[in-house]
Amino acid sequence: MKEEFLKLLRSTNREGMDKLIEFIEKTDFFKAPASTRFHGNYEGGLLEHSMKVYEILKHKVKNCIIEMNVPEESLIIIALLHDICKVNFYKVDYRNAKNEFGEWEKVPYYTVEDTIPYGHGEKSVMMITEYLKLTSEEKYCIRWHMGFTEAKEQYTTLGLAFKKYPLALLVHEADLEATYFFDI
Repeated sequence: MKEEFLKLLRSTNREGMDKLIEFIEKTDFFKAPASTRFHGNYEGGLLEHSMKVYEILKHKVKNCIIEMNVPEESLIIIALLHDICKVNFYKVDYRNAKNEFGEWEKVPYYTVEDTIPYGHGEKSVMMITEYLKLTSEEKYCIRWHMGFTEAKEQYTTLGLAFKKYPLALLVHEADLEATYFFDI
């Protein structure tokens, strides 16, 4: 899956992609979980989740009720990098839990260590733009991919973003579907 991920990113031929890939390969992206408890909370979960979002997003764009003229490179960049903010974000810690015999033992679990507290979608945009120039649509899609899981005070702004760039709504839906339909 790692090779397919890298092949897709390289296929965009976006200026700066080599440097971004170099950065990604120095992080824990390919081993990181997608979350601590909601989805993909296991080694490699972030990679699996990102690939599933890409697969779903391609399908949603192709079958959308309105015509979506989105370059393939944008779909790749948005879907595969929407959660780049999660690199070097989760750490393994240990807690006591009872095993099947009722005995206490130390078990590993993921916890958050946020060394760059800059939000979620906006942090991904910030990290990507250190290497690549994103289109406005790509920025909006990545920034607002969390959709209505954002604070309710953001709903008006979120609605405006979805109206301006309908692809952003599809990205949010693809993210949710990857999370809840595929339980990864």
